[in-house]
Amino acid sequence: MLKVGVLGAGHLGKIHLRLLQESKKYELVGFYDPSTDNAKNVALEFGYTSFSSIISLIEAVDVVDIVTPTLSHFECAKLSIEKGRHIFIEKPITKTVLEAETIKTLANQYHVKGQVGHVERFNPGFTAVKDVISNPMFIESHRLAEFNPRGTDVPVVLDLMIHDIDIILSVIKSKVKKVHASGVAVISDTPDIANARIEFENGCVANLTASRISMKNMRKTRFFQKDAYISVNFLSKESEVVRMKDVPENPDEFAMILQNAEGIKKQIYFETPAVENNNAILDELETFADAIKNNTSPVVTLKQGAEALRVAQMIIDCF
Repeated sequence: MLKVGVLGAGHLGKIHLRLLQESKKYELVGFYDPSTDNAKNVALEFGYTSFSSIISLIEAVDVVDIVTPTLSHFECAKLSIEKGRHIFIEKPITKTVLEAETIKTLANQYHVKGQVGHVERFNPGFTAVKDVISNPMFIESHRLAEFNPRGTDVPVVLDLMIHDIDIILSVIKSKVKKVHASGVAVISDTPDIANARIEFENGCVANLTASRISMKNMRKTRFFQKDAYISVNFLSKESEVVRMKDVPENPDEFAMILQNAEGIKKQIYFETPAVENNNAILDELETFADAIKNNTSPVVTLKQGAEALRVAQMIIDCF
């Protein structure tokens, strides 16, 4: 079992602690939190071992799980890597692209593995259809959330939209050509609502909207490709595939058939893929353990995390 320690015992950090304690692939050694009061309370309530410094925790483990505020990701990751520790780091990977590139370089230099916590990659609604998504040419994404003070230390692009940026980059095998975006700060000092249009070199266009001041929650992405439409509801963890195929010789009397101006007929088929319930956070942590054990590439690499941040920064620079 890999010895693991958690940096940061806030809301998400406590979830990581609980799941790592339950995991059969890790041995939870303990955690470090800069708030003495919070560290004491978490240790008393849950029985986890609290370390008095970051370095003392790093030195006691094989893997460092970084669940601190984004502003401290770089320093925590740098300290961990320079001690030869593998790192799991929450999204966004760092505050700046330069920091992310430095982390990538250091990980290669010290021969350690790193994974970024883009948890939606493990959402069962997405994993059920990701192999069906093939060369989409238009993508529309909405990620709307009710206001929550957590996360407002960064723009909504880094707080929410970056999930969808990563998902889109994972299915589009083409470079970003151009970005247009606008954002508005309503409650925070940084934009709380943003819209971005990403154009890729292969002609694909992705339209993304993110808000943290919505009256309702929504996390939905739709992929349009030749003869197919794929919808993923990340909130309800459901997906749907609508395909268009040539009409058979003897179609069913209830078949839905469309005919274009040239007289070509297509039949519409609706598919609802089976979705297996899972704990996405536990899955991302355990697949990282597998990558370390088997010396394989993590599901979300540091390079991919850095690229998602780079595109996010391109969007922010438009504001």
